[in-house]
Amino acid sequence: MDEEEIIALVAGLGSVRVDRAGKDSGAPEVAWGDTFLTYEPGGRVSGRGFQPFVTVVTKDHPGFDTASDLGREGVFRVNVAVGGALFTEVVGHSPAEHAAAGADVDFTELDRLLPHPLYAVQGWVSVLCPGPRTGDRLRELVGAAWRRAAARHQARTTGQVP
Repeated sequence: MDEEEIIALVAGLGSVRVDRAGKDSGAPEVAWGDTFLTYEPGGRVSGRGFQPFVTVVTKDHPGFDTASDLGREGVFRVNVAVGGALFTEVVGHSPAEHAAAGADVDFTELDRLLPHPLYAVQGWVSVLCPGPRTGDRLRELVGAAWRRAAARHQARTTGQVP
């Protein structure tokens, strides 16, 4: 799976706003080339600051996010906000346990579902260059993250708990 396939997969779920960081987007230069996918029916019309549930990151962010060594030719990382239960299922420990249990993770390994190098404690998983080992599971996780984001959006915009 390449970056565009991931973006199309997520956008194809519906009600997804796709923000590609670039010179004309107003994003900081360090983010140019990255893509942020947010569940937000109608785009930005809500005026609320909803967070992405999937991101596609194409390079390291010096001084902040360098553990994946994204400077390698053709390497990109897909990040998915799956929440605590799915994170635990995928990674083998809870987000709260990550500081201790995730100390030996090789964040540079390709085609393996991993805790996110920075946002594991918030229930994010990641995969570098998804392929045969992770493609099907990643599709499932993206669908689950979309449903989670939709429920959160519903709760925030209507005040109803999902």
